[in-house]
Amino acid sequence: MPELPEVEVVRRGLAEHILGRVIEKATVLNPRASRRYEPGPDAMAAHLAGLRIDAVSRRGKYLWLELSDSSAEQHGEPSEALVVHLGMSGQMLLHDLGATAGKHLRAHAILGKLGAPSVELHFVDQRTFGWWLLAPMTEVDGTAVPEPVAHIARDPLDPQFDAGAVVKALKSKRSEVKRLLLDQTVISGVGNIYADEALWRARVHGNRPAHLLTKPKLHELIESAQQVMAEALAQGGTSFDALYVNVNGESGYFSRSLNVYGREGEPCLRCGTTIRREQFMNRSSYSCPVCQPRPRSTR
Repeated sequence: MPELPEVEVVRRGLAEHILGRVIEKATVLNPRASRRYEPGPDAMAAHLAGLRIDAVSRRGKYLWLELSDSSAEQHGEPSEALVVHLGMSGQMLLHDLGATAGKHLRAHAILGKLGAPSVELHFVDQRTFGWWLLAPMTEVDGTAVPEPVAHIARDPLDPQFDAGAVVKALKSKRSEVKRLLLDQTVISGVGNIYADEALWRARVHGNRPAHLLTKPKLHELIESAQQVMAEALAQGGTSFDALYVNVNGESGYFSRSLNVYGREGEPCLRCGTTIRREQFMNRSSYSCPVCQPRPRSTR
């Protein structure tokens, strides 16, 4: 599943190519791609036509295109957005006009711009867990976000991210610290891969209760999450197969730099102990038995 760095790579790629373009025509080919939009796929396609893309934004794993009326002479505050969630296998790909569509194309739009050739934006999703949703904008903590994203906390790459506030929130909760790292209302954008990587760097086992960790250790953990995601972003994200690509169809390479995730049976790069894999919330957790000892009790 794409995580925060992968979604940010897509956001940056889209922003580079589609800002100021007008949606000339949109088509939803698979109703699952618009299943969260109650008026239906045809209504979504009709509503998108004629809207201008003024910004491409992100919070956590949520991506959105801020839209305004292209007939307006001046750019005002965007009142609505096309929210995009990539799900497990979603891709937002840019193509020249008339490009051959892949078999997993779920929705697409023709984007025009005065003085430039039109391009096609394809939403490709093999497993159909991703979606598009038209939604009004609202203000949360002084920032305009789409209403469906209002409950999502700021992520570690957000310029206004408040590490101290997150540490305070973690310290107040009695849940396992990895479970809280994956809670998008506490800190957004941290998925299973980067949670394991951050926990390894901070020498913390994911089952440790957050309230029993010291504030300095929690700060170290948050800083580790920031560092690992910034490094992944610099390398284009993490790719294990062909499902994650950027807008040009290129894969990320951070998987070559993972210290613990997916390395069961291999030596810890810090102490040499064999990396273990454990079940956690219907997924796998990877850790070093020496660097990250299990808690004796979760009480």
